[in-house]
Amino acid sequence: MRYSILAAALAFGAGGCSSDPTPADDAENVLDAVAEPATVPADIGERAELAPLEPRNACRDIAGAEEFRTALAAAVEARDADALIALADPNVKLDFGGGAGSAELRRRLSERNLWQELEDLIALGCGSNEAGGITLPWYFTQATPSVDAMMGMLVTGADVPMLSAPEAGAETVRSLSWDAVELLDGLATGAEYQHVRLPGGASGFVATDTLRSLVDYRLLASEQNGKWRITALIAGD
Repeated sequence: MRYSILAAALAFGAGGCSSDPTPADDAENVLDAVAEPATVPADIGERAELAPLEPRNACRDIAGAEEFRTALAAAVEARDADALIALADPNVKLDFGGGAGSAELRRRLSERNLWQELEDLIALGCGSNEAGGITLPWYFTQATPSVDAMMGMLVTGADVPMLSAPEAGAETVRSLSWDAVELLDGLATGAEYQHVRLPGGASGFVATDTLRSLVDYRLLASEQNGKWRITALIAGD
């Protein structure tokens, strides 16, 4: 499922800027271009109506985190590689095989679809992590139900139908809202629907474009010498 960047990402209602954010050549200029942090919803304690894994912002009370997220979203929306790299640690971790660093990040931005991956994860909220930094998406900081990590998927929407068969006219077994499910037969590449099972045992078929791997891309950031920096942008486990 794809998301609109600033509309869905920061905001969850982005009414807080007095002018549109303008990415600049470095992180300082990007931050200066933002009049004030975007308005975001409170954490789960104040939004009890949200589904357990529904996106939310739990970073609003972390000093500097909102300014960082605003600068990040502005850089991603503009596809500004210089602005994004200025927000990253020079040794930013990019995979579990040794891939790291600003030069490699720049190469991957030009050769892979990382911009869209960044849009997607920004739109899925923000959580505080055990290291004192932040993690996007929010759900990655939460305990997920009993599903296999590599086969686990997040249903990215509310009232998504789980069908009795892999076809649009099939009976709806139940509606899912930001639920964690497990692929029963592995990922069916190119298929419109995936066969999934809920932790409680119920199974059915869910549209592929509403599913996101639980170990898909996530971004970790922390404050370093008074500035927030991306320390990792990784996928997998």
